[in-house]
Amino acid sequence: MTVVEDAMRADADLFETLRYRLMTNAYEHGQKVRAEVLKDEFGCSASTVREVLFRLSTLGLVTFQEQRGFRVPARSRQLLHELTHMRVLLEAEGAALSMRHGGVAWEATLSAAHHQLSHLERRLHTAENSAPFVDLWFSAEKHFHTTLIAACGSDVLKDGHDRVYSRFRQQLMVEDLRFDFISKNIEHHQAILDAALTGDEALTRQRIHEHLSRHLLDDAPVSKVS
Repeated sequence: MTVVEDAMRADADLFETLRYRLMTNAYEHGQKVRAEVLKDEFGCSASTVREVLFRLSTLGLVTFQEQRGFRVPARSRQLLHELTHMRVLLEAEGAALSMRHGGVAWEATLSAAHHQLSHLERRLHTAENSAPFVDLWFSAEKHFHTTLIAACGSDVLKDGHDRVYSRFRQQLMVEDLRFDFISKNIEHHQAILDAALTGDEALTRQRIHEHLSRHLLDDAPVSKVS
């Protein structure tokens, strides 16, 4: 591996590490993200960190202002509503397309992803200390929902979903650590799986909407999912 390839791989690792931190609970909403601090942790230049943070700003995971630097976006109920609305639309359409084109291989992969997630959520439901499960749950939850749309045949849809999902998860990164929603999640994820495996597109769309509806504002307009 060349020096250039090493540098590119290091930048990619830094990007993914910071992206994950920004999606979960490493920072508080509104907190400043300092390149001068991160450069020491990762053993790279501050300019390298800033370049990665600028890339993350294009995804909406950090904001940038002259003289103020980079910050984690503030918590916003309206923004969460809008991101939830987009998740419902993208996942519902992506799941419907996957059901049409994915076949048995997609069904098997989705079942496996659900099995892993269900096991973790049931453990979380009875655990006195959720800390050992946090990283595993974040990974398994994302894997299930990305697998749900994985066979849709549209890279644009999948890329859009990935961006929306990241910002959606960031808005909930503190709230979700209480895991007081986990019993409903177990029911909702099972219902989504069951609907998808029966090939019922309308029911799958409905189950996805039901799963995410707790994040929608009651008085805000939302396009009907059908």
